[in-house]
Amino acid sequence: MLCIDELLTLEPFQALPSEQLQWACDRATPLTLPPGTPLMEEGSGPNGFFILLKGRVSITHLSEGAEMPIGQHKAPSFFGEIPVLIEGPAEVTMRTLTDCELYQISCADFLTLLHDCRGFERSIFRAVSERLRGLESFIRGREKMAALGTLSAGLAHELNNPAAALVRALRDVVPAILELEQMNLTYGLQNPDPEHTQDWQATRDRGYEVILNRSAESQAQDAMALSDREDELLDWLEDYGVNEAWKLTAPLAASGIEIATLERLTAPWRNHPNADLRTMGIHWLALSFDVMSMIKNGLRGAERISDLVHSMKSYSHLDQGTQQVVYVHEGLEDTLKLLSYKLKHGITVTREYDCALPPISAYGSELNQVWTNLIDNAIDAMDGTGTLTIRTYRDGQYVHVNVIDSGAGIPDDIQTRIFEPFFTTKDMGKGTGLGLDAVQRIVKNRHHGIVRATSEPGHTCFTVCLPLPA
Repeated sequence: MLCIDELLTLEPFQALPSEQLQWACDRATPLTLPPGTPLMEEGSGPNGFFILLKGRVSITHLSEGAEMPIGQHKAPSFFGEIPVLIEGPAEVTMRTLTDCELYQISCADFLTLLHDCRGFERSIFRAVSERLRGLESFIRGREKMAALGTLSAGLAHELNNPAAALVRALRDVVPAILELEQMNLTYGLQNPDPEHTQDWQATRDRGYEVILNRSAESQAQDAMALSDREDELLDWLEDYGVNEAWKLTAPLAASGIEIATLERLTAPWRNHPNADLRTMGIHWLALSFDVMSMIKNGLRGAERISDLVHSMKSYSHLDQGTQQVVYVHEGLEDTLKLLSYKLKHGITVTREYDCALPPISAYGSELNQVWTNLIDNAIDAMDGTGTLTIRTYRDGQYVHVNVIDSGAGIPDDIQTRIFEPFFTTKDMGKGTGLGLDAVQRIVKNRHHGIVRATSEPGHTCFTVCLPLPA
């Protein structure tokens, strides 16, 4: 049986008179448990107040599906008060780490002690406050690390393709240039007609212009026409006697060269006794165009890498002070770029920006955390398919930013709770419930703004209102 002296080793019980201490001892249930025994499961309801007299108990919290250790209780200690007080699910899981001796007091008996003694109540609530601050601090740290991990994964994903294009270009362009030099030397030894040489060079230069000036969008739109041109070129090249003609069709078609041009250029060489010389000019053109395409793709990859690095630097405001003049649209665009890997498949982004929107004075990196949380939540809410609308406008002395998704919406009965710390609509372990709490703290406390939400099926809108400088 639990004795009074054991209870008095714990601060809250030192405020109880001897009668209530004895009353608590009489109602406590002894527990002797081996290591690994669960005492409290995250998400489960309250199952009493525990007094630990011997051993150690682990405290873990689910994060992204994995149990993360956040602390321990070492004897003498107590725990279990928070679920009892809030009459809600436990925020952590507790298991015995060693052989433990505990006593369990029922929820009703614990509440009786709490209500009957003001000193006991104060001490318990002081402990609750400290524990919640510790838990919140840990989860906020995990939230920031998770956000950093999400952005890092997205950045790595976005960097991979342009980096690979740049590597391919640098790897393949050197042997191609050496081969071109060999062709030029061989051609020069044939004492060609200078005017005919200029015709070949002019054709090459026109092809360069076509390749350099064609955008990725127009290339995608012209894919069918390009395929038809390749088929026509393949027929002509094979008829001319070019070996492995299929290797030359793509670069020649990309340059926009016409068959009539090839007929004119090859006319002096058509009856040449050396088959290699007869087709070398065509190989020279195709390889020249291929080299230019490599350089263009490598340059495009380098520009994309530079753009992503600039976006990340701008997003984090690495080279600026704490508070800066911030252009809201730049922060929104930087965030969209860093989350673009989640937007590519099935989500359409609609921008409705007020181009006359003035800059604001803000904590840039913190404000970008707001955009990241809201946009990331909107993406998750649409489950991979839908429309994300970002709207900005000015209303009096406030800049308004709407983040709207076409997801299933937030149920009416929980809309008033979405900004509460630890409240989440996501599955257990997938959300910490601190994303929108962080949004509200940053907007309200740091920027003296307002954040609100409206939701119905197919239309959920989070509105951030930020004050303009006076």
